[in-house]
Amino acid sequence: MTYTEYGDPSTLQLTDAPRPKLGPSAVLIRVERASVNPVDWKVMAGGLDALIDTVFPVIPGWDVAGVIEEVGPDAPEFAPGDRVAAYGRKDVVHGGTFAEYVALPATSVAAIPDGVDVDVAAGLPLAGLTALRCLEILELTADDTLLIHAASGGVGFLAAQLARGIGARVIGTASEKNHRKLADIGVTPVAYGEGLVERVREVAPDGVSAVADFAGGVREDTLALLADGGRHVSVADPTVEEAGGHWVWVRPDGPRLRSLLEKVDSGDLRVEIARTFALAEAAEAFEISRAGSASGKLIIDVTG
Repeated sequence: MTYTEYGDPSTLQLTDAPRPKLGPSAVLIRVERASVNPVDWKVMAGGLDALIDTVFPVIPGWDVAGVIEEVGPDAPEFAPGDRVAAYGRKDVVHGGTFAEYVALPATSVAAIPDGVDVDVAAGLPLAGLTALRCLEILELTADDTLLIHAASGGVGFLAAQLARGIGARVIGTASEKNHRKLADIGVTPVAYGEGLVERVREVAPDGVSAVADFAGGVREDTLALLADGGRHVSVADPTVEEAGGHWVWVRPDGPRLRSLLEKVDSGDLRVEIARTFALAEAAEAFEISRAGSASGKLIIDVTG
């Protein structure tokens, strides 16, 4: 799938493109699955043009799971036939994962444990690494009470599980239809929207020691709920830096991704899959992601 100019999902076209060249420290992956993240359609709309150069035509997609087809001479850690996954963001928007092949630096790639399904492996990289990075920046411990904005979303649900694994108490905002989903992993759910501060105060009268914002537009609620000395991060609102917080981007990291895949393999981390689409249906998957109506990851099956 490619697009030749910025626009909405209707600009996507199924077309042919040259097989990617393989650099010395890269691996060529035969793509089996990709997954949709909100950043994919935001990039396609030109939303990150001020930060990242774009070379048209663009193949979208930053998440991938597949099989190593070929390795460069300086990528000895992998071999053809290895099952791998990766968060494949590059410094230039051009050759993404919604294609039969993608070439990525070996340092971005992680082997998939035998017990992890390819759909799950494809849905994990960006969301999982983002969740992990946020908790690392927060220096979260078992003594913390963490508030997660959008705790039932792709990143938030993984962050909630990782935080509970650390032993922290977690309060998560979500629509009421997703409260049971959060309660099942040990999270205290609260409804988002007007009156949020009061609802959180009912379950945490002294406020919270840490906040992870995966929604945006909630900075004032965050500041109203943070206890003295509290820490906060956001992946959606860069203005948190004006209020002592951290705006988080995450870099590709094969070893960290491998650690997350191992947690999935051991049953300590769950990736929810909402629906799988054929490659030609990528525009429909983008529209569903833009609407925010999916409860779980949207997967692109490239093999069909």
